Amino acid sequence: MEKQLLKKLLKNLFSHTCSIQFWDGEEMIMGKGEIRFRIILKEPLSITEILTNPSVTFGEAYMNRKLEFDGNIQEIIESIYGNPKSFLRYKGRFSKIIKPMKNTLQNSKENVKYHYDIGNDFYRLWLDKSMTYSCGYFTSDTDTLEQAQCNKVEYILRKLNLREGCTLLDIGCGWGELVITAAKKYKVKALGITLSREQMERARERIKEEGLEDHVRIAQMDYRQLQKRFDRVVSVGMIEHVGKEYLPEYFKNVHALLKEGGISLLHCITSLKGGTNRWIDKYIFPGGYLPSIKELISYISEEDFYLIDVESLRRHYAKTLEHWAANFEASVPEIKKTKDESFIRMWRLYLNSCAASFKMGNIDIHQFLFTKGLADEIPWTRDYLYERK
Repeated sequence: MEKQLLKKLLKNLFSHTCSIQFWDGEEMIMGKGEIRFRIILKEPLSITEILTNPSVTFGEAYMNRKLEFDGNIQEIIESIYGNPKSFLRYKGRFSKIIKPMKNTLQNSKENVKYHYDIGNDFYRLWLDKSMTYSCGYFTSDTDTLEQAQCNKVEYILRKLNLREGCTLLDIGCGWGELVITAAKKYKVKALGITLSREQMERARERIKEEGLEDHVRIAQMDYRQLQKRFDRVVSVGMIEHVGKEYLPEYFKNVHALLKEGGISLLHCITSLKGGTNRWIDKYIFPGGYLPSIKELISYISEEDFYLIDVESLRRHYAKTLEHWAANFEASVPEIKKTKDESFIRMWRLYLNSCAASFKMGNIDIHQFLFTKGLADEIPWTRDYLYERK
């Protein structure tokens, strides 16, 4: 009975023809024509668990080798997202309500430590040379990952309309590439803050190597603890860690941190209605929440910010993740020296499923440019964003 119910669930799961191989040797072909990939179930999966928590059930099955893929993982996940008849489209009818984690100062620090403090050597294996862990900006199909990350940083800095002597705050500065580039190219005074000790230590090393100690400072602290004002405030890939109920507090703090006439840029992953993937929340980004555009614009408006520009970079993040996934696979022999098989399969699934999500439009990424008061120093047209300096 369990197997028959499982067959019914899997029947309309994919948008391409595929083979399902069961633990007892039976094979089921779904669709017509050439088989694009195979799903191999080595053990039975609980129907109740699939219906109540599909992402965790399937994700853990893959991590624990109960489930195998014969084919490109990203394409297999895209096939799921591309099928409007899939029961996963209606998983919300079966799921229990997720009680969000309170992202207090202490919880936020622990959540960041869980993901970002697993070793700089690990991230160095598959990120680009600058160790930029966010969406790149591809000006052509021939751009390398490193070039795309340089493009992205420069694109953001141009949007901020920096001037020599400006003060710049980077909330969630990662390994420091943006503030270092801003100081070198625009001669600003920059502060980068992060909750990750390993990111802070490496960023400080880079600043010393570049001789920028008088221009750039890195601190391990929460943005809610900062009492200072800046000409510019930027945040790249951080607000996803804030949590739904803390979004208003984020914008209130940015308002307090910005000088009158100051400019802020928010670069973040968005979803159509706001939400959390349970498997991602459990294994990758605990306490995370992907806000909707509606939520973000509403909070921007509530703080009386002037919204200047909104831009989607969805396809750029899909391509970035494809680069990361390829680099990760090339580094697996080295990763195996310090990480177990479950960890490797977890990260493989994470990188490929995110690439599929962006490619299929399940999630998006936007840059929001807004000002505190009027900032008429910003050029009249967008031409300045594309000028090479």
